[in-house]
Amino acid sequence: MPVIGFLGAGSPGPFAPQVAVFRQGLAEAGYVEGRNVTIEYRWAEGQYDRLPAMAAELVHRQVAAIVTFPIPAAIAAKAATATIPIVFNVAGDPVKLGLVAGLARPGSNATGVNSFLAELGAKQLGLLRELLPTAARIGLLVNPTNANVEGVTKDVTTAAATLGLQIDVVQASDSREIEAAFATLVRNKTNALLIGSDVFFSSRRGQLATLTTRHSIPAVQNVREFAEVGGLMSYGTSLTEVFRQLGVYTGRILKGAKPADLPVVQSTKFEFVINLPTARALGIEIPPTLLARADEV
Repeated sequence: MPVIGFLGAGSPGPFAPQVAVFRQGLAEAGYVEGRNVTIEYRWAEGQYDRLPAMAAELVHRQVAAIVTFPIPAAIAAKAATATIPIVFNVAGDPVKLGLVAGLARPGSNATGVNSFLAELGAKQLGLLRELLPTAARIGLLVNPTNANVEGVTKDVTTAAATLGLQIDVVQASDSREIEAAFATLVRNKTNALLIGSDVFFSSRRGQLATLTTRHSIPAVQNVREFAEVGGLMSYGTSLTEVFRQLGVYTGRILKGAKPADLPVVQSTKFEFVINLPTARALGIEIPPTLLARADEV
């Protein structure tokens, strides 16, 4: 029975729905966990420095494929093996990250799904500007331990310049630093907040939603669960579709397909969710144009 290694940078609880969808994708390809395939899970719990050792464990286990999410996990797996197939989800350019030679023909042992991070940050800023047309200072919360932090910051600040917005960058890699980051945003009188795409922030969405409401800072995050637990808005890639595709690709590889020949899938489905009770609590009236574009309110 083949064994799949699943290498996640976050925590199992918050990503349980996505793992379930991954299993569905595997099932579409004819593989059912516990019946004809085994999955070994490794979760870094937001501690990205643990990923290299976890990737090495899976390589030593001689798994048939390694599924990774997000960028730090993919980089750790790629550094650990040049032969075991890797199926990744990354929110940056996999070519620039050194994961593949090209999107159409990866040419290596890795392939997967790319989630258009640069475009995402620009669209999130546009939503904040449309919601708060008089806002001048926007906070950007990033995780300094994320390998893509420089790219995220550059993309968002570039997009902000075209909109005439000032970006206040704050950093956090644990829950206490998140509290400190919000204290900085309050001191700076930041008008709104863009929460950078990061698995740690996704796992701390409850804390982030609470703090944005407590300090009256309208915010947008890339995962829909942020809005579902009390955040104002979410706009980002549909993780349901992403993880289904990861399962489908992994199944194809187990059947003999080569990652080098499987094109990197460009994620094109985005979800926009607005939490109306939170908007009312913040004293914000959502423009009809935003309400009309929302997938869920």
